[in-house]
Amino acid sequence: MLKLNVNDEISPLKTVVLGTAESCGPVPQPDESYDPKSLEHILAGTYPKEEDMIKEMDAFAAVFKKYGVKVFRPEVIEDCNQIFSRDIAFVIQDKLILANILPDREKEIEAILHVLEYIDPEDIIHAPEEVHVEGGDVMPWYDYIFVGTYTAEDYPSHITARTNDAAVTFLRKQFPNKKVKSFELRKSTNAKENALHLDCCFQPLGKGKAILHKNGFLVEEEYQWLVDFFGADNIFEITADEMYNMFSNVFSISPDVVVSEQNFTRLNNWLRDQGFVVEEIPYAEISKQEGLLRCSTLPLVRA
Repeated sequence: MLKLNVNDEISPLKTVVLGTAESCGPVPQPDESYDPKSLEHILAGTYPKEEDMIKEMDAFAAVFKKYGVKVFRPEVIEDCNQIFSRDIAFVIQDKLILANILPDREKEIEAILHVLEYIDPEDIIHAPEEVHVEGGDVMPWYDYIFVGTYTAEDYPSHITARTNDAAVTFLRKQFPNKKVKSFELRKSTNAKENALHLDCCFQPLGKGKAILHKNGFLVEEEYQWLVDFFGADNIFEITADEMYNMFSNVFSISPDVVVSEQNFTRLNNWLRDQGFVVEEIPYAEISKQEGLLRCSTLPLVRA
């Protein structure tokens, strides 16, 4: 059996589910897209090719192998995009929460049933129907659980609004020993302004550092809370273009090792200057679907 353990974003990674790009299906029709960035590439004829995305995910898998991480992959469902395993479930402490994701994507959970068999059924929690939550919006951080939300009345009309107020209440009930801190995110049909998930505009790192994009937050005081929490000198503030390119969606294998996209020159140089080992891989094709490295992973065990 697997003993689940995730209390933060950076402790040494032992076990992870990495999504798969195999058989991810034909290019979606414009009305089938889930986010403005994918729509942009569908309309421009630049939507990523399956073989390119498979190569990118293989590069990610090779980094995990280098660091001795046990990697599960979803079973391949024909013509189904299963890249973003972070959306379908997440682990906090010793519990795995199955998310209520967009109805079209529910079969993605079936593809990881072979992984769930290793987990005590008592440690698997099904979020109630009214709770909308995706793993990209949920970040365990020691005493805290940071949650990206959208609570305005027009929530149902935004396909980019993925986590609601009921999710915050649910997490507070499930984890009474944690401080659940929510952040209102900016939702937009303009890909350069849309913060699809919290990890699209914020990422805590080792060494007390963090990546942040001010305009991803609807409420300036909430953004400022994070600046004060980490300290202004410890923050790498990204531009709107860098948010669009998913600069904040890197992934920590340990407090000292960060996997990043090879084209993120400004960020990668800064990370090295702060003393991190940066494992650079190609992931620019996958980023066209408004997701990157953190989105592709579902950590199960961190030391």
